Amino acid sequence: MTAPVRTGRLSTLAAALVIARRDFGAILFSRTFIFFLIGPLFPLLVGGLAGGIGQAVQQSADRPVLGLAMQSHDVDAMLAARAALAPRLNGELPEFVVVKRLAPRARFDARAALKTPGLNLAAIASGSPTAPVLTGTGDRIGEWRGPLSLVAAQALGRGPERFPEVTLAGTATSTADRHHGQLSTAQGAQVLLFLLTMMLAGMVLSTLVEEKGNKIIEVLAAAIPMDAVFLGKLFAMLAVSLVGIGTWGLVGLAVRVAHGQALLELAAPAVGWPAFFALFVIYFSMAYLLLGSVFLAIGSLASTVREVQTLSMPVTMLQLLVFFFASYAMARPGSGIELAAQVIPFSSPFAMLARAATDGALWPHLIGIAWQVLCVAVFIRVGAALFRRRVMKSGGAGGKRQRRSLVELLRTARA
Repeated sequence: MTAPVRTGRLSTLAAALVIARRDFGAILFSRTFIFFLIGPLFPLLVGGLAGGIGQAVQQSADRPVLGLAMQSHDVDAMLAARAALAPRLNGELPEFVVVKRLAPRARFDARAALKTPGLNLAAIASGSPTAPVLTGTGDRIGEWRGPLSLVAAQALGRGPERFPEVTLAGTATSTADRHHGQLSTAQGAQVLLFLLTMMLAGMVLSTLVEEKGNKIIEVLAAAIPMDAVFLGKLFAMLAVSLVGIGTWGLVGLAVRVAHGQALLELAAPAVGWPAFFALFVIYFSMAYLLLGSVFLAIGSLASTVREVQTLSMPVTMLQLLVFFFASYAMARPGSGIELAAQVIPFSSPFAMLARAATDGALWPHLIGIAWQVLCVAVFIRVGAALFRRRVMKSGGAGGKRQRRSLVELLRTARA
């Protein structure tokens, strides 16, 4: 005797979870998804190799040098000492370039001399061999402190037990420099968010068109609310996208560790790296859901892949304009343009992510995320209603269709 089958319809959230689980498993364990993961890694690998070779060539052709600004006889002694030590140290000493031969008791501004055009100066050694002063950025003078002391000792004819003490005069980073670095971080995050969103959101279109072709979408719509179908498919594709981003992120981290300090260093965002990474994941999810809900509505109206491409092209171009608008608003902090970019749903994730890089306050992000969630819910509801009205040609959930359980319908679809 068979057990009775429940005939009641699932709630919207429960039905959406069933759809999300079904689509997530079907996509994640398919061969197509494996090729989807591997595909972007090849251009990244080629680009990384090309960038590494180009950087090595650039470093060898444009190697930072240490400037000398001492009295004439001290400059000659330092140059001779470096020439004597260089063969034994296998090129580990920095290149020396004479910035200025000073007269006795002449005053010299090393910080201003670092900005001399035409010279690739990373630091300047001034003072005298007995009391050298090293001026430059903190990382560079820390690296060159020992070699400079060694050369100065050689110039004075001293042994290793009497190395002169090098005074460090680090150039501090100004507020303007820090803000410029944070803007660079914000811009890079916006570009990455845009590329990931546009590359991954397109998967929603093809999935819905395929299920429309084999009538599965009609079977699902007869069993559960269309809102649940849309919501489940969106979150399934979002989960698949996060798996792909996680995989690419691990590969990128491995490349970062392999290259050490050879890759680009970004300024720390105002909210800190942990909070910034968390906000990046959240805003990617919101941007994906917002754009994916529009793509779902487009896919529900299209019957073929060609129609999908025709209908999605305007949305893609508009999204590109939205990205440019958010980038422009980033350069106008506190203006009405920035506020508009944060309020408009499709530009809000990009504008709020840029704000996280330049402003340390977290409470605006709570408001922004709540607003984006509301917009996603509205877009899903409108897209589902449009699908029922234009495709299913039904205004209600039941109507003339017989209500059947989701389990029976899925069995029918598989058969």
